[in-house]
Amino acid sequence: MALRLLYLILLRLLGLLLLLSCSEDAKDVELLALRHEVAVLRRQLGVRPRPTWPDRVMLAALARHLPGRLRRHRLVTPGTLLSWHRRLLRWKWKQKPARTGRPPISQELTALSLRLARDNGTWGYTRIQGELRRLGHRVGASTIRRILRSAGLDPAHRRSRSSGPTWRQFVRAQADGVLAADFFHVDTVTLKRLYVFFAMEVGTRTVHILGVTAHPTAAWATQLARNLLADLGQSASGFRYLLRDRDSRYTPAFDAVFTADGIEILKSAPQAPTMNAHAERFIRTARAECTDRLLICNEQHLRRVLAEYVEHYNFARPHRALQLRAPADDPDVILFPAQRIQRHDVLGGLIHEYRNTA
Repeated sequence: MALRLLYLILLRLLGLLLLLSCSEDAKDVELLALRHEVAVLRRQLGVRPRPTWPDRVMLAALARHLPGRLRRHRLVTPGTLLSWHRRLLRWKWKQKPARTGRPPISQELTALSLRLARDNGTWGYTRIQGELRRLGHRVGASTIRRILRSAGLDPAHRRSRSSGPTWRQFVRAQADGVLAADFFHVDTVTLKRLYVFFAMEVGTRTVHILGVTAHPTAAWATQLARNLLADLGQSASGFRYLLRDRDSRYTPAFDAVFTADGIEILKSAPQAPTMNAHAERFIRTARAECTDRLLICNEQHLRRVLAEYVEHYNFARPHRALQLRAPADDPDVILFPAQRIQRHDVLGGLIHEYRNTA
């Protein structure tokens, strides 16, 4: 708008210079012609003109220098000038209305409230209010209720029933007390299929190879279950659950071996291997790093290979779930110079381990 006003002033100054060079008769004729053109335009438009504020400034400034008899024929009348002045005063003294009610909640605090509600299905409005206060945010319980309702979240007693812990959350929370058992098979050079039965301590990712056979039976699996508990000894009392699938080799006698020690049996859903994800992940890792890269001759060969690989898996292989440590790693890492690091071959050089020479 300011640039437009300067532009209009410049045009009128140039027009004034041109008028100085004209004669009085030429000016009078031009004024008559302009008046008639304005009258014609007014008849055609039939609407009230809406000048912008730069136009109003220019017209007001020029109207001061016109004779009284000519002001009556202008767009800008004295009443128009007074209305413009009143509008200017209102604009100058206009104040923003005082905001009533509670101060608005920031988007960051709203997102934090929704995050707490979604992460904790059993937390009510007051519980979320207390957690926010502990984090340095003072919010009323009614405000939290309004935020949750606007996001479509139900109260705690409804959310806790409809959104209980998922299977992954349950296993993760109970990982230290869960044993996972499963079978996988390996085909030999002569196309003979061998079955491997193993168990994993989910909390530490420690794997136990329980047995290898070409003809797995329910009695064989039950005896291996007894052997596992005997090998675990006193540490077996720290396990609360055994996670397994619904294979026919898991008979009531097999389950009774664990329930006698107070270990509850958890069965995965039919055709849902991801419910026993930790065991399935070990099978994939063992195949990708070991059995798929070797030619297995017979049952004895497979036992030796798996025994050597499981020792590497438990004592030297990093695990992402364990902050890139092996299950049996010492948590206190000692920095060794590069000159003292030596490579150790596993499975004939198929896998490399690196250790301190001293």
